[in-house]
Amino acid sequence: MADEQFADYTVPGLATENGHEIAGLLQIRLHALNDLQLTLKHVHWNVTGPHFIGVHEMIDPQVTTVRGFVDELAERIATLGGSPSGRTGELVGARHWEDYPLGKADTMAHLAELEKVYSGVIGDHREVIAKSGQVDPITEDILIGQTKELEQFQWFIRAHLERSAG
Repeated sequence: MADEQFADYTVPGLATENGHEIAGLLQIRLHALNDLQLTLKHVHWNVTGPHFIGVHEMIDPQVTTVRGFVDELAERIATLGGSPSGRTGELVGARHWEDYPLGKADTMAHLAELEKVYSGVIGDHREVIAKSGQVDPITEDILIGQTKELEQFQWFIRAHLERSAG
């Protein structure tokens, strides 16, 4: 976590350095989820073509859920003694993924790109699940629950992309 100060505490039962390390890992997840919610809203506004209304209406509940995840992680960071950052400049500077490439485009193009975005977010969440599970089962549980929902959203997208055989 860049220039933020950590509190002199973390949650009971966790060494302060472990709590702060987990808070640091969660900060990049917070950036990823903030980026995801903005990307989803961008797609919602810019999707066109066949299946427009179905995709348009599918995206908003995902935005709402991901916004809830953002708040949940920010509060966990604070609970662990960190200072969560929602600053966009820090998000852009810290991210290791590319910016979403599409503007106005048809449903299939957007869904193909969103599928990639979800793969990245889910894969990175799973890495932090493995790391946090070694020292903080509460954080692990939060991330497992979020990953379950993110995987379902990705499945919705994949189902739209799937071609029926025959």
